[in-house]
Amino acid sequence: MTSQRVSVLTKENILSAAKQFRWARQMPKWTVIIAGREFPARPLVLEAAGALPNDPTNSHQAVALLKDCGFTVHYQGKPLPDEKAVVAQSVTDDFIRSLRGSLKGPASMVEDREREHRIEKNRLER
Repeated sequence: MTSQRVSVLTKENILSAAKQFRWARQMPKWTVIIAGREFPARPLVLEAAGALPNDPTNSHQAVALLKDCGFTVHYQGKPLPDEKAVVAQSVTDDFIRSLRGSLKGPASMVEDREREHRIEKNRLER
């Protein structure tokens, strides 16, 4: 649950806080890129809100706020994929044929399973 101070933050508040923000410790897993600089996500949000370090706002909530404001968020140094950019592949005949083809050939899982059934059936008949 985010605190009242954090929930009313705007992009301008965060940009303003980033100008004076200094971080001398090791970067945490969640970071945000603002004006080409990397900042720790939660500490920056708390600084922008004027909240104490023991504020109940967790990193995931801070990241969600930063993403909603349009900032680029990173996890362990890698940018998060844009959920809006992910497009589901449509199911076409070619796609279905490609799946069927994956079960054929010398390393067929279907043939291996059928062979196991025959062996088990023969063992039970004896």
